[in-house]
Amino acid sequence: MFDVLSLLPGKKKLTGGGWHSFNAVCCSHRGHRPDIRMRGGIKFEGQNNWIMNCFNCRFSCSFTLGRTINEKTRQFLVWCGVDIEQIQLWSLESLKYKDLLDFTVTKKVRETIKFKTKELPEGELLDAANSKHQVYIDYLNNRKIPIDLLPFVVTPNDEGRNNNRIVIPYLYKKNIVGHTSRYLDSRIPKYINDQEAGYVFGYDFQKPDWQVCILTEGIFDAMSINGCALTRNTINDEQAQLLAQLNRRIILVPDRDTAGLDICERALELGYSVSLPNWSIDVKDVNDAVIKYGRLPTLLSILQSATMSKIKIELRKRQIVKGI
Repeated sequence: MFDVLSLLPGKKKLTGGGWHSFNAVCCSHRGHRPDIRMRGGIKFEGQNNWIMNCFNCRFSCSFTLGRTINEKTRQFLVWCGVDIEQIQLWSLESLKYKDLLDFTVTKKVRETIKFKTKELPEGELLDAANSKHQVYIDYLNNRKIPIDLLPFVVTPNDEGRNNNRIVIPYLYKKNIVGHTSRYLDSRIPKYINDQEAGYVFGYDFQKPDWQVCILTEGIFDAMSINGCALTRNTINDEQAQLLAQLNRRIILVPDRDTAGLDICERALELGYSVSLPNWSIDVKDVNDAVIKYGRLPTLLSILQSATMSKIKIELRKRQIVKGI
């Protein structure tokens, strides 16, 4: 409907992953240094639909033909130099394609989602009777994770960092489709993931009769409450498609940092609720809350705080940033 690439200032470069890189226009407007390393990216889904991510200041927005242009996308277009009146005309024009949107969304949800089966790293299944495994068991116990929740693998006989890690399998319909290694030392990175782009951790935790799915960023958050985890601070379209298969209310509980709070807007675009409970300032995520308050009180606080009101969410975000 409109050529977003032609609106971008400066050079553009197409990457091997399908992203059109450019110097992001959002950074300086959001109080960051101007981007001179082409950290902005736009990726198309079909001819008209696209998503935009800034890998510098973490701003994101999207456009879907058949929907109005939302506030974040409107702001992005203004930063690109587009007049407000023109954006309003494009927004109205987009609504003329609503029937096409309904057909496309229905078709996507009905598509069979598959992930490749994979092998876990060689190691030993976590065993409470094995004295060499006690350090891993203590770690899970301290984080309030049942040691029999998943077939955790440990590698105490490996050399280097690998002898100090827990391998957490990624399951989808009972098949292993990836994993993450959580290293127990203080070095960076803490996690190394083997994950397909559209995968959502904890999908197999969900029961057919449940009416709610609690969505978190981290896998330990999800394991604490039998929820789902994005394993990142964005929600891509493939993950949204997978979650749509659950056919239930989705409640996002983001981490309490800038990147986590930024995905609330994306959650609302997808029709999710957002929960920002009144936890103490030292609680940064769901797992912290479970450790501090217990599993049931944490779940109740999440459900009681869930809302789709943008005003309430923005007010709560400001309170969290101020440390209230």
